[in-house]
Amino acid sequence: MIVKTPPMGWNSWDCYGASVTEETVRKNAEFMSANLKKYGWEYIVVDIQWYEPNAKSHEYRPFADLCMDEYGRLLPAENRFPSSAGGKGFAPLAEYIHSLGLKFGIHIMRGIPRQAVHGDCKVKGTDKTARDIAKTASICAWNTDMYGVNPSKDGARAYYDSIFELYASWGVDFIKCDDICRELPHEEQELVMLSEALRGCGREMVLSLSPGPALLEKAELYKRVANMWRITDDFWDKWELLYAMFERAEKWSIHAGAGHFPDADMLPIGPILQDYDKSNRTKFTENEQITMLTLWSIFRSPLMIGGEMTGFDEFTMSLLTNERIIAMHRSARHSHQVWRRTLGGNEFILWAAQCADGGQYTAVFNAGETIGTVEISLSDLELEQPVTVEELWSGKTEQLAEKLIVQISPHGAKAYKLI
Repeated sequence: MIVKTPPMGWNSWDCYGASVTEETVRKNAEFMSANLKKYGWEYIVVDIQWYEPNAKSHEYRPFADLCMDEYGRLLPAENRFPSSAGGKGFAPLAEYIHSLGLKFGIHIMRGIPRQAVHGDCKVKGTDKTARDIAKTASICAWNTDMYGVNPSKDGARAYYDSIFELYASWGVDFIKCDDICRELPHEEQELVMLSEALRGCGREMVLSLSPGPALLEKAELYKRVANMWRITDDFWDKWELLYAMFERAEKWSIHAGAGHFPDADMLPIGPILQDYDKSNRTKFTENEQITMLTLWSIFRSPLMIGGEMTGFDEFTMSLLTNERIIAMHRSARHSHQVWRRTLGGNEFILWAAQCADGGQYTAVFNAGETIGTVEISLSDLELEQPVTVEELWSGKTEQLAEKLIVQISPHGAKAYKLI
């Protein structure tokens, strides 16, 4: 099994869109190694268009010239990733990240570059060309880099084998594949072929599918072919998006298990959108950030940091280094929503989960606009005897005989372990 618990790491998208550079990746990896690795954070993921020499922001340049080899396999742009010069690809960067005790990941798009098709590049190890295997009617709605690959064509599987052979030689540990998660059922066979090629490459890699929203009726397929899959479109620092995640998490919670996890997307915390303005910071309040980390953790979503880590303040670090919350993320099992109730004009949401090490977790959220108090009967949590309760954000403990009385700020949350 590649991952027993949801992956934890950093992805460059929220900060830099398509424009991230090797220097920035190295600095963030160094920060993670020095400050977060001991808490379980380990993946450093380079997001989209690392093969586009002139990428400048979150916006894509239509039909841009891309860096690729003679077999139509995309290569890092040397002006942005100088260690890739001389055909080395991402191997030197991956080696450096591994030397820090971390793991390295990259973003890819479903399919084969249009540039390879128009240039009639050979498919490595075959007598076929990119034009032979392309599904030119299958295109991404928001990016012009790729055509789909037709799984029924000779050479299609060989192309996917060739790109994962390349990524394995670079030392890649994590693949985020885009334009595929919600492209079902019409691209389902390409997804299956891609997954089988990755699993057959000889190196273990986590497979993350994007973008969402994933299709609930395809849950068993996602669990079979991938380790994580997006249940939402791009998630940003807006309360309405965070509020909507409660419903998504409720529906998907039964599908989280060892090796496969519904993904609520990245954590837009700290400095984000740095390609537009270095002064940009998350618009989430501190309470909303606590709610986000609490929901993601009890729900067992992967945790992928979106902010520029070298610019984190004390509060942001406190979110990511709370060992009690991280333990809940690692040890929660059978997570589920217990109820949603409007009390005193505020909507409260109660979640519960078993703890793999014994005991039980519960999280309480105030989705309302004013501070509120809620009483939670131990019988609601199917507990019939007095318990010791530890609030995970503060570390405070108390003894309970019948009920838990919780006061929560608007858009805030509290999380507990009950033994």
